[in-house]
Amino acid sequence: MTDAPPDSLIPYDEIVQEALRAVVGRVLGEVAAAGGVPPGDHHFYITFKTGAGGVDIPRHLTERFPDEMTIVLQHKFWDLKVHDDGFEVGLSFNQIPTRLVIPFAAVTGFVDPSVDFALQFQAQGDADEHEPPEAAENDAPLAEPISDGSNVVSVDFGRKK
Repeated sequence: MTDAPPDSLIPYDEIVQEALRAVVGRVLGEVAAAGGVPPGDHHFYITFKTGAGGVDIPRHLTERFPDEMTIVLQHKFWDLKVHDDGFEVGLSFNQIPTRLVIPFAAVTGFVDPSVDFALQFQAQGDADEHEPPEAAENDAPLAEPISDGSNVVSVDFGRKK
């Protein structure tokens, strides 16, 4: 007799991660609907897989960040548009205006350090563990994310192969 749990025929891990991504979409959607400015001190660090399907960023950014990249949505961003499957936003990199298109399926982390809130999940179709992302590279972040672990939701069901 074995103590290993049976394999589930219901993809709970995918369902939960999809629900977590909906949180990101709803938050960004509310910011976009309010004129594209986060309320109060709220600001967001969003980490995503640069090579994921549907990601549209300039080539120089994919060359610099071939795996993962973190952006900051705080003061210097514009034209935030949220869709059912992702978002697009304008950011400045080395004083050069840039438009990014990011599907929610590519997002691996979402942090709002103003209220010590964070979500972490795997990119869809990515079951391997990776190194932590590098620091955000868009211009002038004003604060670093709080990483004491409080209010962090991490989902990793360790899918059996």
